[in-house]
Amino acid sequence: MRNAERVVGLIALVSLIFFISGCAKRGVQQVEGPTPPSQEEVITGTPDMELDMPGSEGDVSAAPQAMEEEIAKFEQDKIYFDFDKFNLTADARKVLAEKASFLNAHPNLNVRIEGHCDERGTREYNLALGERRAKSAQDYLVFLGINPERISIISYGEERPLETGSGEEAWKLNRRAEFRILGN
Repeated sequence: MRNAERVVGLIALVSLIFFISGCAKRGVQQVEGPTPPSQEEVITGTPDMELDMPGSEGDVSAAPQAMEEEIAKFEQDKIYFDFDKFNLTADARKVLAEKASFLNAHPNLNVRIEGHCDERGTREYNLALGERRAKSAQDYLVFLGINPERISIISYGEERPLETGSGEEAWKLNRRAEFRILGN
């Protein structure tokens, strides 16, 4: 019985200590943030209002059209590979140097490199070879100063031939890497 009284007394003492100390109340200070602009501060204009922008010469539609043409040219130029190879030829390096210049001039654009193969070989082998082709193009662009985070790669293997048919002329066109602009 004596132990029970001690336990009850101890519990009462601990409860009293918690009750007295309690949780400290913290004062919350109100900090005033920026106030939203009032109606008087809003600047209005008309749709036909001209903006004086550097480099603009009045023809607003010319800039997007010129950019679309640049992107189309960028995507049109492909690089080609020898049979069963993924190393870059001198011609491929030249094309990649042009692509690096374009990407450096447009840092807000990203690119996807698509690796392709001809129909010879198994599906799995061609998917792996297409990936190695895309990766070698990616590595060279990175070597030329393009941030690797701006480049993604994919392999289509033999699944998307540029030229149908069997023969060296068709196969030569299908061993390639293509480039697609993704935006940012």
